[in-house]
Amino acid sequence: MPPSANANASRRLLQELSKFNQEDNPAVTYLGPVDDEDIFHWRGGLRGTPDSPYEGGVWDLDIVIPDNYPLAPPTVTFMTKMCHPNVHIKTGEICLDLLKSAWTPAYGISSTVTAIQALLTSPEPDSPLNVDVATLLRSGDTVGYDSLIRYYVWRYAKKERNTGA
Repeated sequence: MPPSANANASRRLLQELSKFNQEDNPAVTYLGPVDDEDIFHWRGGLRGTPDSPYEGGVWDLDIVIPDNYPLAPPTVTFMTKMCHPNVHIKTGEICLDLLKSAWTPAYGISSTVTAIQALLTSPEPDSPLNVDVATLLRSGDTVGYDSLIRYYVWRYAKKERNTGA
């Protein structure tokens, strides 16, 4: 990787961070580098989707950004245990086309987290990483599905606070 590619990625990430700090993103409670030494490793707080079983929860995301960003997507995983058909219950891996084949440099880190929030209420149970919860959804057991999600929100997700992140 030429040094200029890494410098371009760093410059882009600094611009994205500045823009995030100036604009409100209702899907994100916090977003930024883990420490000042590594611009390519971020953490984010994903807010649960309003009017859904995820409402009120906040999940921690680990975001690893490749040196050739924005030409390649970040690797995003849930650090907080998440109950969702397209999230691996143990590893936090997310099955979302945007994080793989549908990636385009038009996306940024903040918009990627927004897309992950949208996935919460638009699961794809036919390509699950969590087969058990996908089975509930595919069988039409929305009461069981919603109840299981609410339990995980109550048990694992941080609770949204009115005072900020």
